[in-house]
Amino acid sequence: MAFIKFFKQISKKDVAEAGGKGASLGEMTGAGIPVPPGFVVLASAFYRFLEETDLTQAVQAVLDKVNYKDINAVDGASAQIRSLILKAKMPKDLERDIKTDFKKLKTKFVAVRSSATAEDSSSASWAGELETYLNTTDKTLLLNVKKCWSSLFTPRAIFYRHEKKLLKTKVGVAVVIQQMVESEISGIAFTVHPVTQDKNQMIIEAGYGLGEAIVSGSITPDSYVLDKRRYSFLDVNVANQDRQIIKGTSGGTRWAPVPRARREIQKLNGKQIIELAKICSGIEKHYKFPCDIEWAYMRGKFYITQSRPITTL
Repeated sequence: MAFIKFFKQISKKDVAEAGGKGASLGEMTGAGIPVPPGFVVLASAFYRFLEETDLTQAVQAVLDKVNYKDINAVDGASAQIRSLILKAKMPKDLERDIKTDFKKLKTKFVAVRSSATAEDSSSASWAGELETYLNTTDKTLLLNVKKCWSSLFTPRAIFYRHEKKLLKTKVGVAVVIQQMVESEISGIAFTVHPVTQDKNQMIIEAGYGLGEAIVSGSITPDSYVLDKRRYSFLDVNVANQDRQIIKGTSGGTRWAPVPRARREIQKLNGKQIIELAKICSGIEKHYKFPCDIEWAYMRGKFYITQSRPITTL
């Protein structure tokens, strides 16, 4: 049984084993969209880890006792389950395979991202419920995989499963391990304007540094609204940005000031915006539905790090 697959072996049909994020990255890789290379530790690895460490019953026992009206009880259960997962030993062959495949990426830093197998289906959007660890090195790789597994049991995620009546459903988590893009500029694109819902409009948001700053709402990005039929500009808003998230010195991330001379400048120029808009239109054409896309720009090239359906339309 395979516990790991590279993106090129995965398609959008593989949500059950690769999670929403993993399946999407595999699908886009196959469609020739510029995705940084990587692989997925499949949900089967997570289930196997729980079985072999006898955690399946232990986790269920903790969840069965939670009083969901008491926020402290949910927090306590989360801390208990996460600690059990982090202390348990990963099967030796799985450790070895993850390390071997990491070496094949020929990179010092990777992004390690949780990818829930119930992710972004119409009834259950897990976006933002699970964790991501950027600039992971070979030293922290295995620990961060376990942290991603355990993020299925953050207080928010536990409560979310309770609300959506998924507590008894088998929800797994796959883990995406992907070459880290040290983005100079990054952001989000919506291939249909999420506010006006105009199908001919696309909105691109851009900021300096790593994308987490925008995704988490910590900074106000530039926003560019385009007419998709002619790639003409309908609106350009330039935001003043004085801080950005960059790579930490020994892995991880940190906040850093944006040089004064760059703070009030438009992040992407017209030519770059149109190049990115065309990539995003290609993704929408491929999927045949409006997409919410995360992108990064490094050394003159755009990379797509995630795409999912726009859930608000």
